[in-house]
Amino acid sequence: MAKPPVCKIMDYGKFKYEAKKKANEAKKKQTIVKLKEVKFRPKTEEHDYNFKVKAIREFLGEGNKARVTVMFRGREITHREIGQAILNRISTELKEVAVVEQTARLEGRLLFMILAANPRFLQQQRSLQQQQQASGQARPAQPAAPRPPGAPQARPPSTGPHPATTPGNGAPRPGTASSAPPAPTQQAAGAPKA
Repeated sequence: MAKPPVCKIMDYGKFKYEAKKKANEAKKKQTIVKLKEVKFRPKTEEHDYNFKVKAIREFLGEGNKARVTVMFRGREITHREIGQAILNRISTELKEVAVVEQTARLEGRLLFMILAANPRFLQQQRSLQQQQQASGQARPAQPAAPRPPGAPQARPPSTGPHPATTPGNGAPRPGTASSAPPAPTQQAAGAPKA
């Protein structure tokens, strides 16, 4: 300790502001892992199954966990082996992408398992993203492609009121008042009938 004691007078408001800014920066860098749920039924058809497996693959690619649930209704619960077969099929199809964090477990009428992203797969995804970003920054901006001769030019959007007729045919738009005189009828008002 120095003699006489030395103290620094600081701006407390500025100190609080900088501490808050550092906390926000740390929050931006952290990754929050969410648990996403995908539900199946014992009667889920092939197309729906493939669509849901693709969704699970995307969730895992984002670094989230996936809870895969097979719901049983009524007397379907007597055939638990169908649900078990669905979960086994999912785990084998996604074995390069996912790791089974919690094996299949039955709670009431729900049979579920939890999948987490494979660390190797996540590392590959991140390296691919970094390469794409690096190649995107390294490439210079290319000028717009030349328009072929005879191609129509793009019109800027009009900001004024719409005309009463559509361009090209001269017919009035439905629901708009036309300023043109009415078309003459076949018979004049005062002419005798034949």
